[in-house]
Amino acid sequence: MTNTSPSPVDVRSLAAAGGAAPSLHNSQPWFFRPTVDAGGLAVFVDGRRAVPLTDPAGRAMHISVGAAVFNLRVAALHLGRKPVVTLSSHDTPEFPAAVLDLSQGADAAYPYGPDLYPAIAERHSSRLPFSNRDVPERVVGDLIAAAEAEGAVLDVLEEGDARRVLDLTAEAERRTAADVARQAETRTWLRLEAPATDGIPRAALGPQDHDARVPVRAFTGHPPTSPVTTQRFEALPQVATLTTRFDHPQDWMRAGQAMERAWLLATVHGLRMSVLHQAVEWPDTRANLRDPRTGPGYVQMVLRMGYGPPGAPTPRRPVSETLDPTDPWRE
Repeated sequence: MTNTSPSPVDVRSLAAAGGAAPSLHNSQPWFFRPTVDAGGLAVFVDGRRAVPLTDPAGRAMHISVGAAVFNLRVAALHLGRKPVVTLSSHDTPEFPAAVLDLSQGADAAYPYGPDLYPAIAERHSSRLPFSNRDVPERVVGDLIAAAEAEGAVLDVLEEGDARRVLDLTAEAERRTAADVARQAETRTWLRLEAPATDGIPRAALGPQDHDARVPVRAFTGHPPTSPVTTQRFEALPQVATLTTRFDHPQDWMRAGQAMERAWLLATVHGLRMSVLHQAVEWPDTRANLRDPRTGPGYVQMVLRMGYGPPGAPTPRRPVSETLDPTDPWRE
């Protein structure tokens, strides 16, 4: 296939796929810009959409951008292009976090197993109760392999470790509940009434666990600023940690790609996921998430998975906002 630059229609399609990635509080901290040679797409961290008290180092922000990069890779293959990704060694706003060369045609072999492209639109965080049905070992193995292919370790925890991680998450949630500034920051991302293009709408909040087994984040505060329902969640949540060997911006980007690859594959398998992020927001609880038996590493995410209803979709910024407004490809 002759090497050609992606068309304006392709660029907008790619930006829409990248913008469907998950992010802390649905902050969507990214923007995209075609490369100077028009043969690819540069991905930038948008620091204006940071959540600084909850994520002071920008770790979650980079993980979100990494997830957007993986969506771009899947979308590029769907458009018949081979994505070649370069992660930046610079951690400054004027440099892209990643650059995708899209000038080559895709190889015949699809690298991700099943087609993940439809799952980009189907994937939602589900903060609803799951059933007590175990995830089959074959599916667990597929998710572990997907994360490993992106340079991260997905550890689906046995009962003792799962309860330890849930206890740390509950401790972190209690600590956050007592932090007035963090509570105020979280509430700025709530979108309870008017239509919005970012943040958390009422439908996506989910109930609290009636038996307090699953420490679901209380977005509306402690005590809540609006009525909160409770439901009975699964008796033993299936929990996984996502770990990288090092803890630098490039590692966070790799973790984001690993998370999204596993999450899209889980969606294909009919699994639901949500992020239990509280324990990674405090240095000591984050350090205690790591299982010392597995050697050195840094836990980047805690994921809850299972079978149950899909979560409500969250709003997305239009492509006219996420494509660099100074760029000629913008709508």
